[in-house]
Amino acid sequence: MYGHVEKLAQEMKKGAESVEGVEVKLWQVAETLPEEVLGKMGAPPKTDAPIITPDELTEADGVLFGFPTRFGMMAAQFKAFMDATGGLWRTQALAGKPAGIFYSTGSQGGGQETTA
Repeated sequence: MYGHVEKLAQEMKKGAESVEGVEVKLWQVAETLPEEVLGKMGAPPKTDAPIITPDELTEADGVLFGFPTRFGMMAAQFKAFMDATGGLWRTQALAGKPAGIFYSTGSQGGGQETTA
């Protein structure tokens, strides 16, 4: 919402692209909050990173998921995206793809210890 995870993702992209032959694409999940609510929360405009759909995960050789913590859990927007990947898991469309996670917390004890 505020760009912290995207900043981390940009740094990870730099690192991954330093390896010869690696191509990195950055995506964002769909926002679930209304514009009115985002405005009241002081959220800046979204970036131009494309919105990912679950099926686009099958195109990747590997994935690295980044998300903010919300009270010790992933943000609802990311949870909604993950919930939409059920068909991929059922058919094992992502089997064998390496994956990792990273996350950001706004405060010490803000959920990082339980988010993973």
